[in-house]
Amino acid sequence: MLTVIWGLGWVVTSIERTAYPRFKRLITAHELHLFFSPTRDELQWAAGRTDSDEHLLALLLTLKSYQRMGCFPKVEDVPEAVAEFVRRVVELPEGTLPVYRAAKTMKNHRLRVREPGQCPHPDRTMIRVSGYR
Repeated sequence: MLTVIWGLGWVVTSIERTAYPRFKRLITAHELHLFFSPTRDELQWAAGRTDSDEHLLALLLTLKSYQRMGCFPKVEDVPEAVAEFVRRVVELPEGTLPVYRAAKTMKNHRLRVREPGQCPHPDRTMIRVSGYR
């Protein structure tokens, strides 16, 4: 979709269609359910690899964001509505925030999400094509 910036006469592509994917400003309830609801397998996979509610939420947001956008946004860049939705779906306590206490944990989670066969992906072709390991 192209957007015209009035007054300047520029035509630009919407940010969601660029090489630098970002979260949309407004995410509908349908999109939340469609793209950010963890499956039972994903929840079990993530729960077996985390030691706290904060890390569980952060890992699930990392996984679902990667599946949706093909990249890893910073945890603080994930919209609050998405984090709150995932927190409620997996029934974590109110006020649980997606926080990594150490950069090494975040790096480890990202490696596990990328690694073929390490996490349940509905479509593994994206990772095979991209060449990530």
